[in-house]
Amino acid sequence: MIDLRLVRDDPDRVRASQRARGEDEAAVDVLLGADDRRRAAVTRADALRAEQKAIGREISRATPAERPHLLTKARHLADEVKSAEADEVDADAALRQAHLAIPNVVEDGVPPGDERNSVTLETVGVPPRVEDPRDHMEIGVLLDAIDTERGAKVSGSRFYFLTGVGAQLEIALVNLAMAQAAAAGLIPVIAPALVKPEVMEGTGFLGAHSAEVYHLATDDLYLVGTSEVALAGYHADEILDPGSLPRRYAGFSSCFRREAGSYGKDTHGIIRVHWFDKVEMFSYTTAETAQDEHQRLLAWEREFLDKLELAYRVVDIAAGDLGSSAARKYDIEAWFPSQGTYRELTSTSNCTTFQARRLNIRTRTASGTVPVATLNGTLCAISRTIACLLDHHQRPDGSVYVPLALRPWLGGRERLEPS
Repeated sequence: MIDLRLVRDDPDRVRASQRARGEDEAAVDVLLGADDRRRAAVTRADALRAEQKAIGREISRATPAERPHLLTKARHLADEVKSAEADEVDADAALRQAHLAIPNVVEDGVPPGDERNSVTLETVGVPPRVEDPRDHMEIGVLLDAIDTERGAKVSGSRFYFLTGVGAQLEIALVNLAMAQAAAAGLIPVIAPALVKPEVMEGTGFLGAHSAEVYHLATDDLYLVGTSEVALAGYHADEILDPGSLPRRYAGFSSCFRREAGSYGKDTHGIIRVHWFDKVEMFSYTTAETAQDEHQRLLAWEREFLDKLELAYRVVDIAAGDLGSSAARKYDIEAWFPSQGTYRELTSTSNCTTFQARRLNIRTRTASGTVPVATLNGTLCAISRTIACLLDHHQRPDGSVYVPLALRPWLGGRERLEPS
């Protein structure tokens, strides 16, 4: 959630952020009203409790003649305190609801509008020229690497098997990503794919995008759509030593998404699926260094795609296409010859202190404890990256060129040959 002091001190900035996102500005006034009512309820309850204590002291000193009147007054006051405390609880709940309704305040310079207003910052590499390109599924079938028919038979639509060299490609990509992350000083983590409701809510995934999330009602647990969720909850309710910041993790987990609202989109192949594995970077740092940390995560993503020898572009995502937790997000889109366009492979988001406020993650400063900033960045979304590698590095004979950096993890092979 956003800093309530910012809403009180500079509501116009929050309104401007809402406009840039295409969200309702009136939510800011709802929050301000709820804040006023909550503060009034606290003031009233505190005053009544103080009066109650004063009456108690008077009763202890009162004469027998004075005591009946004071006891009657104390009983009435006790009823008022009880009512005021109930009002305080209701005001707290209303404030929290209004507070949770407002997404993070976007950074200065974020393009306003929806996805059509996102801005390409840089294009890297030259897209390969492929005559009559096959798509990744045609190549995957030639290589006996992907089986979506049996995936659908076993689990339903948008599921798949990676077989033979397809399975080897996944393991190779995970090894390459984890090796790079460890070399950069990130701590490798195998993260749980099931989390509690408070962790899912704390990361901002139970708001507008709750329809994307799988919920196991019997256990009241959620399947994560990214290990960002588990990594954000890793330090919940903790005070982090300032000397330990930034703390950087590289988490591997399976990820699950309903893909609600994407009916008819990318139903072919393994680009948009209900289950995939991913290596995700996650960083805890100070609010003051968050923007620099964001650039660092973006640089690591670029380094990984450079190792895969892909042509790509870096995109500054428009405010209306940001998740509720993100103040800014950069996507990297790689070239798919069969589609003649760039498609998203990775993204990195600066969530500032938004998630840390919800999850109560702080650090110490000279003036007390303050929320940390959290950032996340995809290093490798496996299924989509495999799709891109097969598409991007295809050869006319159906074979696939293996980038130099990936060869040590694939037994030194220079090409993947059709079976």
